[in-house]
Amino acid sequence: MTETIIKIDLNESPLTNEKIHNRWHPDIPMAVTVKPGDDFKIECYDWTGGQIENNDDAADVRDVDLTQVHYLSGPVGVEGAEPGDLLVVDILDIGTFDESLWGFNGFFSKKNGGGFLTDHFPEAQKSIWDINGMFTKSRHVPGVEYAGLIHPGLIGCLPSKELLDEWNTREKALVDTDPTRVPELATLPYGDTAHMGKLQGEEKAKAAAEGARTVPPREHGGNCDIKDLSRGSKIYFPVYVKGAGLSVGDLHFSQGDGEITFCGAIEMAGWIHLRVNLIKGGMEKYAIKNPIFKPSPIAPKYDDYLIFEGISVDEGGKQHYLDVHIAYRQACLNAINYLEKFGYSRAQSYAILGTAPVQGHISGVVDIPNACATLWLPTDIFEFDVQPGSDGPTRYLDGSVDVPLAPDLE
Repeated sequence: MTETIIKIDLNESPLTNEKIHNRWHPDIPMAVTVKPGDDFKIECYDWTGGQIENNDDAADVRDVDLTQVHYLSGPVGVEGAEPGDLLVVDILDIGTFDESLWGFNGFFSKKNGGGFLTDHFPEAQKSIWDINGMFTKSRHVPGVEYAGLIHPGLIGCLPSKELLDEWNTREKALVDTDPTRVPELATLPYGDTAHMGKLQGEEKAKAAAEGARTVPPREHGGNCDIKDLSRGSKIYFPVYVKGAGLSVGDLHFSQGDGEITFCGAIEMAGWIHLRVNLIKGGMEKYAIKNPIFKPSPIAPKYDDYLIFEGISVDEGGKQHYLDVHIAYRQACLNAINYLEKFGYSRAQSYAILGTAPVQGHISGVVDIPNACATLWLPTDIFEFDVQPGSDGPTRYLDGSVDVPLAPDLE
């Protein structure tokens, strides 16, 4: 049987587990070591470490301590791995815990994290999704059911000290351009809530003070939130430290491209089955700076889509030059407006786009001044017809059910 090399207890805090960490730093000791060719299982907390509960109250999303996240399982050392190598990681399988067959989706308050559409959804809200085999449904978003494409939102290797310093320097320079912005432009090191695996004492304090937060993706991989990194996918990671230091967490049951609600997937605790190998000197051989991957051969089979376009003109009518971020935002807002016509609230519509296997595409970046981005919404996930027709939309919902909104404390 495949060995589970990192185990967790959902009833205990991740802060008590020395094989868990929530910062990136080259001095974090390897939690366990494997050999090239080995396969093994790793158990993972949900990315908040259990801060969000299975209930109808969004106060926990409003009050979540984002300085703690993400809780990662690892680092896993690989014998023989040296800087400049490529670590080849095969995702063999991913699954849920029998005692935790649910996940959550949340919109974070603009005051605490925000998100892609935070100006339109500035208050904290959440939806709970029940997992039944390969499918999921929500009591907060009726009328949809879809197959999960389970994947790790966050997976990557430890940075070198030089790379860590580069991250911190460039991100601080960005924050310094607008230090009072809400939400902030980047999340800088914060030692008070850092959990550094086996590190203790002065070594821990020093590493915690300079350890990179896990929020964004970077050259080593990290929080990329690529929904197609599911069973059967293969990832080639640059190696920056001896042993590579592979860590993984932030498991998602399902997600749309872009994870647009920030806590945009169906977040869950679970396990992942991996195999590792090495390509010696692979970074130079293949000119690899960031990870590359082969997607899973397994994906939910949805063949019929409604495709919503967006262009580089913002909500106020201001023209931007080939701005793909704004174009995708407009595509998402157009889809939300459309789903409202069938009785969904804006919050329910937003939750669908964040959790369902929607596709996001950069469809055009050459026709000045407008980039064109598209959001592909699978129609088969709905229990009713969402196609346009001459009779107009039939309202499926009556407004009696909605995504819970956290009460305002002010």
